[in-house]
Amino acid sequence: MQQNQLHAAWIAGCTGSLADVALRYAGQEATTSLTGTFEVISLNGTLELTGEHLHLAVSDPYGAMLGGHMMPGCTVRTTLELVIGELPALTFSRQPCAISGYDELHISSR
Repeated sequence: MQQNQLHAAWIAGCTGSLADVALRYAGQEATTSLTGTFEVISLNGTLELTGEHLHLAVSDPYGAMLGGHMMPGCTVRTTLELVIGELPALTFSRQPCAISGYDELHISSR
């Protein structure tokens, strides 16, 4: 993001596999780390200069699915084909939200 100066980007598509998965499940504060063989079923979210908000869904070798907030610690197993789209006229940022208690997406013109 920094290298390419992408101010407002999103994950348009993702196909691949992971050996290590780090997820934060809904309503939880702790990160859950898993090791094994996982297929990426879905990866979506927003990317900005100061960070990202990504949700990841994976399946294990038996087809069981897990998903949540993608956290640092995920490792590509074989390949990960990632397509990123950009909205060059916009800037994504995060601003505190009194309702959720989290920094939420704010979209502005460049």
